[in-house]
Amino acid sequence: MKKLFLIFAAAAAGAFIPAAACTNFIITKGASTDSSVMVSYAADSHALYGALYHTPAGHHKDGAMLPVYEWDTGRYLTDIPQIARTWSTIGNMNEHSLIIGETTYGGREELVDTTGRIDYGSLIYITLQRATTAREAIRTIVELANTYGYASSGESFSIADPDEAWIMELIGKGYKDDGKGGNARKGIVWVARRIPDGYVCAHANQSRITTFPTDDPENCLYAPDVVSFAREMGYFEGEDADFSFADAYAPADFGTVRGCDARVWAFFRTVADGMDAYEDYAMGYNLKNRLPLWVKPRTKVSPKTVFDCMRDHYEGTPMDMTQDIGAGGHNCPYRWRPMTFEVDGTEYLNERATATQQTGFWFVAQARNDAPRDMGILWFGVDDAATSCLTPIFCCTQEVPECFSEQNGSMLEYSPTSAFWLFNRVTNFAYMRYDMISADIRKVTDKWENDHLAAIPGFNAKVGRMSDAARRAYLTEVSVSTARELFDRWSKLDRYLLVKYMDGNVKSEHADVLTFLDGEGGAAHFVDNGNGRQIPDKIQFPGYNEKWKRAVVQDNGEILKVIK
Repeated sequence: MKKLFLIFAAAAAGAFIPAAACTNFIITKGASTDSSVMVSYAADSHALYGALYHTPAGHHKDGAMLPVYEWDTGRYLTDIPQIARTWSTIGNMNEHSLIIGETTYGGREELVDTTGRIDYGSLIYITLQRATTAREAIRTIVELANTYGYASSGESFSIADPDEAWIMELIGKGYKDDGKGGNARKGIVWVARRIPDGYVCAHANQSRITTFPTDDPENCLYAPDVVSFAREMGYFEGEDADFSFADAYAPADFGTVRGCDARVWAFFRTVADGMDAYEDYAMGYNLKNRLPLWVKPRTKVSPKTVFDCMRDHYEGTPMDMTQDIGAGGHNCPYRWRPMTFEVDGTEYLNERATATQQTGFWFVAQARNDAPRDMGILWFGVDDAATSCLTPIFCCTQEVPECFSEQNGSMLEYSPTSAFWLFNRVTNFAYMRYDMISADIRKVTDKWENDHLAAIPGFNAKVGRMSDAARRAYLTEVSVSTARELFDRWSKLDRYLLVKYMDGNVKSEHADVLTFLDGEGGAAHFVDNGNGRQIPDKIQFPGYNEKWKRAVVQDNGEILKVIK
């Protein structure tokens, strides 16, 4: 998502912290437990409504035009010629299991082309309609941006298919009048690197590609002027072999590392050994100790591991947000915006973890090698990844479940049938007493995701003898009905949490939340006083954690002290 910046001057002159941002993890087939290529993405923005987008495949007549609208704002940009045939897309995946995710790193502000007519969101969704492989997608992105002009700031793209995964970084060239009312610098400079099989990569709103090989087209592609343009602009001096894309076009500083690359480090340290050596970099203290572009995991990475890495709050690190008094009396790992605050003339930060409250939608997409290409899976969810749940949407799906529809509610209009609003209801309730409520939510999430991951291999046999059309119709129905089932389950969870945790108390239960959801879920689930009138018994009053109590005493203990 587009970067919004707050100056973080106290930490480092000119440094910035993103107030809205995204996170991508990329897992090659040789690094995954099921030989699938995986890309995760959290679309994070305080203004984005979480919905699932679908475009049907089409055959188009000569002369047909495609209107282009800026994804972030809805602003009309231009019309471009439509191609003869386009592919079906669902979310950030198409029917050929091509996946594209992104994070915005911004980069040098003077390189934004105000006359550009293709924004980064349009590059994603138009390319998904036109390309079938990762390499074809890279060519399509370059052609679109160079033909119509690039309307956004610097971007990192995750681009994957069932065989390979790439990280591509690009930025515009700014504006220079060509004497004819046009832009002499129209287009982009860019580099794309193929992630070695068996490795994982990640990006999170900071440019990640530094030096790169110029003689390995199988594994590295780049704009012919990527180095010469940097020289022309005064961004680089030296030998071509020493050229670093990131250092030229998006130099790192304390803010971009602490607020962005730290999320990459959190993922790497979860799946790979030796990452503690980069802790000082992740915290912004030693920018020379740069993270590698990719790492080899200690063991192969499962889809569920990727799901859970998207739920990270820096647990177990110095940046763990549950450990200081800012977490309140219930260890809440969130800090509301703005990203910085000032006390007695000194500025401090609020951490920006992978899981964040302002997520619109998120996914983990799988391009699979054990099934037809139209059986790739978009594990899709809405709202904060830490307290929401992913459900499988097959990439050939031809219908959006009502609960995920763009037409069902908006950021300014509540809808009782919208998954985005339902998950926000549950999550915002959880923020009040996070330590207890999130634990119940996580039990439900883990069971749902593990059960549906276990069911996936069975679909291969189920559709084995179906025609292409029958398979797609069946998988569409599975995707839609499963999403509907998740919505119903979360509605029941919403009611359960309110009954159990209302008014700061906790009602005692005969069994846990899963029993409630899998059974009738009535009053009999909770402990009553035995008089047959559904009056609760053994009500618990958990109070607050020790750190919070000591902080209150330090702040106002003389007034609150009990005198005996």
